[in-house]
Amino acid sequence: MDTAAVPAGGAPGRILGEDVGAVPPPRAAAPAGAVPAPRSATSADPEAASTGTPPPDRTGRLRRAAHRLRTRTAPLRAPRLDPYWTAGFFFVAFALLAVCRFRTLGTSSWDLGIFEQAIRGYAHFQAPVVDLKGPGTNILGDHFSPVLILLAPLYRLFPSSLTLLIAQAALFALSALPVTRAAARALGRVPGLAIGVAYGTSWGVQKAVDFDFHEIAFALPLIAFALEAVLRGRWTAVVCWAAPLVLVKEDLGVTAAVIGALALIRTRRASPLAIALVAFGITATAVTLGVLIPGFNGSGSYDYWSKFGADGGGLTIPLDTAVRTTLWVLLPTTGLLALRSPLLLVALPTLGWRFLSHEPHYWGIDWHYNAVLMPVVFLALIDALPKARVSTRPWLRSYAHHLPAAVVSVALALTATLPLARLTEAATYRVPPDVAAAEKLLDRIPDGASVESDIRPLSRLTGRTRVFWIGDTGGLAPDYVAVQLRDNRTPRQALTDAVARHPKSTYVVLGGAADLLVLHRTSAH
Repeated sequence: MDTAAVPAGGAPGRILGEDVGAVPPPRAAAPAGAVPAPRSATSADPEAASTGTPPPDRTGRLRRAAHRLRTRTAPLRAPRLDPYWTAGFFFVAFALLAVCRFRTLGTSSWDLGIFEQAIRGYAHFQAPVVDLKGPGTNILGDHFSPVLILLAPLYRLFPSSLTLLIAQAALFALSALPVTRAAARALGRVPGLAIGVAYGTSWGVQKAVDFDFHEIAFALPLIAFALEAVLRGRWTAVVCWAAPLVLVKEDLGVTAAVIGALALIRTRRASPLAIALVAFGITATAVTLGVLIPGFNGSGSYDYWSKFGADGGGLTIPLDTAVRTTLWVLLPTTGLLALRSPLLLVALPTLGWRFLSHEPHYWGIDWHYNAVLMPVVFLALIDALPKARVSTRPWLRSYAHHLPAAVVSVALALTATLPLARLTEAATYRVPPDVAAAEKLLDRIPDGASVESDIRPLSRLTGRTRVFWIGDTGGLAPDYVAVQLRDNRTPRQALTDAVARHPKSTYVVLGGAADLLVLHRTSAH
């Protein structure tokens, strides 16, 4: 080291006369009691003042704050929470769609009124009497769905048909949780999310969300959790999730039995739990169809037997219709790969009773009939994908690798023509003035009155009045008649029809709004 370059008292390595890095002279001590002058941004950092860049200490603070924010929100972005965020997103979407439809009197069938009357009975500790199916009809004699009693406490707090729609949205969204979780566990985070989104936007689920309310809303999460447990080999959980299906609808006992048989196939041994589930599902179905339903309806039989077979027997569904429905269930949702999984057996009971019926409404892809198939086919896909990804066939490996992205792309593309697409339209959130006028008109019907009604007014009446279906009052002359004027019918024609149905009573027009007309009975002859 050249000592001549180091001045006396200088710092080692500092060259005398060099501006950069020179040691500043010591600062003179301030007099006692003096207040130090504030430092301006210019004097503290001339470059920052001229360029507008934050001083180094401020930049550091921002970086530290951003790091703290990332650290605090990291648990919310954990992969294990993806299924919950997915379910939460679909709950908001489904509920919003239901609320918007409700606000515009967009009821599409009488099922919403039927189920509200049943749940209203449970909520008041009474029998689930549904006058819409006929005066004094106990709904347990029509379809055996005692699971509806679970909604009674919620309905007692919020007595409205909207309560049923929001509960259904929650149940449908809940079923996305096990599907997304099983997919992420088997395929990884990104493919798992893709499968979860594809399930929530699948056409079968969307059509069910748009079909007012139905008891099968309970079946979706039960089937999804049961099949997820099958994939994980948790047989006690399989039984616990599948057994309650017998309380949802009479045909789902067979579905529970098939899930038990599936457990036997997966374990390849005589599991007592699986055998018990098979026996329980079949026995419960037989008892329900042969004893419980006939006992509640008083006819001694199951009314829907008449919908099966043609003139006493035979398959009536056209072959092309059966093929088209089957392809819709399997192709856009799973790319047919679900056919490689035994889980698909769980779909056979539902497809079987629908195709054996001579009721055309059961055959197609409309309404809610395909919703219970969606968790089955998606979990069958999740079961088949890992094996296909390690197949010895290169084309199959490539197909399985790209299928999650393809499935979610197809689901999102189809959504453009499905109910969720309405959430992107401004008109969905507007309530037309004629709807507000119709609601005011229906509000003029007092609580507890008897009303003869058709579909559109039901959602505003079944929660506070006794509602009968048009022409099915059992000889009772209702206090009010609320009808929708369709096919260019005039108020005079509607009044004439009401008088013809109830010739011993006199009705007058209470009011009309939009396409609704309300008549009031003024006297009885």
